Amino acid sequence: MKNDYLLVKKPLWALTVFAIPIIIGNFFQQIYNMADSAIVGRFVGEQALAAVGASYALTNVFICIAMGGGIGASVIVSRQFGARDYRKMKISVYTAFLTFLVFSMCLAAVGWFGSPTIMRWLHTPQEIMGMAVRYLRIYFLGLPFLFMYNVISAMFNALGQSKYPLGFLIFSSLFNIALDILLVTKLNLGVAGVAWATLIAQGISALLSFLVFLKLLAQLSPGKVSLFDSRSLAEMTKVALPSILQQSTVSIGMMLVQSVVNGFGTEALAGYSAAAKVESLCFVPLMGISNALCSYTAQNLGAGNQERVVKGYHTANGMEIVSGAFICFFLEGFHSQIITLFLGEEGTAVARSTGEAYLTFLGWFFCILGFKVTTDAILRASKDMKMFTIANLANFSFRVIFAMIMAPRFGIHMVWIASPIGWFINWMLSYVEYRRGKWRIIV
Repeated sequence: MKNDYLLVKKPLWALTVFAIPIIIGNFFQQIYNMADSAIVGRFVGEQALAAVGASYALTNVFICIAMGGGIGASVIVSRQFGARDYRKMKISVYTAFLTFLVFSMCLAAVGWFGSPTIMRWLHTPQEIMGMAVRYLRIYFLGLPFLFMYNVISAMFNALGQSKYPLGFLIFSSLFNIALDILLVTKLNLGVAGVAWATLIAQGISALLSFLVFLKLLAQLSPGKVSLFDSRSLAEMTKVALPSILQQSTVSIGMMLVQSVVNGFGTEALAGYSAAAKVESLCFVPLMGISNALCSYTAQNLGAGNQERVVKGYHTANGMEIVSGAFICFFLEGFHSQIITLFLGEEGTAVARSTGEAYLTFLGWFFCILGFKVTTDAILRASKDMKMFTIANLANFSFRVIFAMIMAPRFGIHMVWIASPIGWFINWMLSYVEYRRGKWRIIV
C-alpha cells in the first residue's frame, strides 16, 4: 500500500489533502448532533431542547474520552507505520480495539445506573429532569459503538486513509437525520427518538467501518499476529492516557460549567445549548487541521524528518488563521438566523439573547484556539505529554473557576468570556515547550 504522501509531499498539499476528509467528516458528525437539537427544539419544544442540552456536557465527556484514547493510540500506530514496522503496528491496533471495547462497556453500565444521580448533581431543572435522564440512558446503551467508531477512525487516519472515516460519517449523519425526523415527527418519541436515532446510526457505521478496516489491515504484513500484547498496551497508554485525561478533564470542567448554566433556568439553558452546538461545529476545521498535523508529525518523526515537521507547523498555523477568519465572518453575520434554526420564531427573548450573545462574542477568538490545537498536536505526536497535559489542565481550570465564581455574580456571559482567556493560557504554555525543542527527540 503506497500511502506516504505525509512524508514526501509539500506540507500545504499534504495537510490539506489529509485534513479535508477529516473536516468534512467531522462536519457531518456535528451536523447530525445539531440536527438532534434543532428537530426537538422545533417539533417538541424549548423544554425538550433544554433537556438534550442539559445532557450535552456529560455526553461530551465520553465523546472526548473516546477521541482522546483513539488519537493517543493512533500516535503509536502512525509512528510504526512511518517506520514500516507493520507487524508491530497490527498488534497495537488489535490491542487498542479490545481494550477500548471492554472499557466502553464498563462505562456504559456505570452511566446507565448513575444517570439520575448525575443529572441531579448538575442542577438540572426539575421540569426537564425526566426527559434528560431518558435521553442519557439510551445514549449510554450506544457507548461501545461510539468508542469503537472513534478508535477505528483514528486508526484509519494513522494510516493516512482519512477518506474512509469521511464516507462512514456522511452515511451515518444522513441516516441519523432521517431517523430523527421519522422517530420525532412521525412516531412522536420526543427526546428518546433522537437518542435512538443516534444509537442506531452510529452502531451500523461502527460495524461497517470495522469490517472495512480489517480488510485494509490485511494488506499489510499478511499473516496472523497476537490480538493482545501487554507491552503494546503499555506503550499506547503512555500517550493515550494523558490524551484521555486532557480531553475528559476539560469536558468534566465544562460539565461543571454546565451546572452553573443550569442554574439560570430552562430558557437561558435552551439558548446556551443552541450556541454550544454551533461552537462545536466551529471547532471542526480547527481540530481537523490539528489532527492532520498530529499524524503528519508522528509519521515524519518516525522517519527522522524533524525539519519537515517545523514547515508543517507553520503551514498549519496559516491554515488556522484562514479558518478562524471565516468562522468570525459566519458568526458575526448570521448569528440571529443560526439561533432561530434551533429555537424557531417562537423562541423566548431570554433564550434568543443568550444564544446570540454567546456566538457574537466568541466569534472573534477562534484563531487563538487554532494556534493552541496545532501546538498541542506537535507535543502529542512527539509524546511530550507532560507539558501538553499541564497546559490543557491550566486552560480548563481557569475556565471552570472563572465561570463558577463570576457567572453567579455578574451574569451568564461570564461563562463564554472565560473561553478565549483559557485558550490563550494553554497556547502560551504549549508554545514555550515547542520552542524548547524537546519534541525533536524521538523516544
